[in-house]
Amino acid sequence: MDALFSELDRQTEAVVELQTKLSAIPALGPRNGGEGEKAKADFLLDHLKSMGIEDIREYNAPDSDVPCGYRPNIAAVIPGRNTEKTLWVISHIDVVPPGDLGLWNSDPYVVRRDGDTLIGRGVEDNQQGMVSSLLTAQALLDLKITPEMNYGLILVSDEETGSGFGLDYIVREHEDLFREHDLFLVPDSGEPASEMVEVAEKSMFWLKVTVIGKQCHASTPAQGINTMFPSAEFILRIKGLETLYPAEDALFNPPRSTFQPTMREANVANVNTLPGRDVFYVDCRVMPEYELDDVLGTIKGMGTEIAAKYGVTVECEPVMWEQAAPATPADSEIAVRTMASVRRVYNNNPRTVGVGGGTVAAFLRRKGYNAVVWSTLYHNAHQPNEWSSIKSTIGDAKVIADMLLTK
Repeated sequence: MDALFSELDRQTEAVVELQTKLSAIPALGPRNGGEGEKAKADFLLDHLKSMGIEDIREYNAPDSDVPCGYRPNIAAVIPGRNTEKTLWVISHIDVVPPGDLGLWNSDPYVVRRDGDTLIGRGVEDNQQGMVSSLLTAQALLDLKITPEMNYGLILVSDEETGSGFGLDYIVREHEDLFREHDLFLVPDSGEPASEMVEVAEKSMFWLKVTVIGKQCHASTPAQGINTMFPSAEFILRIKGLETLYPAEDALFNPPRSTFQPTMREANVANVNTLPGRDVFYVDCRVMPEYELDDVLGTIKGMGTEIAAKYGVTVECEPVMWEQAAPATPADSEIAVRTMASVRRVYNNNPRTVGVGGGTVAAFLRRKGYNAVVWSTLYHNAHQPNEWSSIKSTIGDAKVIADMLLTK
């Protein structure tokens, strides 16, 4: 372990080089205006081969919306003493668009270093976790260390737009890749203190609410039906869902369900017209014990009452829907092993937590595999001037190494 940690401590320039090369290859899915992840996956395939990994497998998900016709997924395995069990570290290849370039202080796709900090699109989400996993693999191979179990790296596409062509595809179409007692670590969420080990997620759905009345001139409101009033009442009633679904669990932060009106579509373009159509959206994060169908039924009931009161039509349409997967038990091997290694490397007090929902671990948990989500992150994902820490990248690589070498 000492030799491996010392080797990882010498990898600062390797982190910079890898991050620079990865960010220079934009990997945007078609729903984000790109041509997919192939170019970046090709670079990673070459890199894995150059490391000396012999067991490299490709799982390409067919997709007619990208020029090459598929979305790439890669699995690479370094054999351990126990070849019947694998610790899989799963990171994603794709990134989100940079957004408003005027908010960036430099080219998003050209990594800029400032001391311990690397700045560029994708350096945190999810290249930090990816680079950590690659550093561990390289150190094991260079030092000819055989881990206690197999070490598997999975690099997936499409995480930013649903994972239908990524981990979801692998779990659906190639589940024979995994064994019953395999362990799964997803380094794609965390906090600066390194203490948050995610084992559970809330259910979640996004709701589009459309209120239809009758447009007219604002000076003659009796000739129309102003949709702003029923929309406003509906939005206020949405807040009351937290009382109707009051379950709390300290595992989560916040420890209860949340229902938040968010985006609103433009209705009319001038002040002196009453809107005859109003559209707003609600982000719902629901405690796992509640069925989303029941929550949606409650919301639709509110819509029916408001429609009758104001003489409007109310439509409620889910645009994203995910019932929570079963939680990973806090006493499962992967949770216990992760927390023990985090504690040894970072000398801190890791804890199991639940989050608002939306990590790829859910695809594994629904199939009965125990997975945790952990890394050391500073919450820069999707932001302009996204940055990551070289020190944390190496520290997290040590945690993975500790998990592999501890019996």
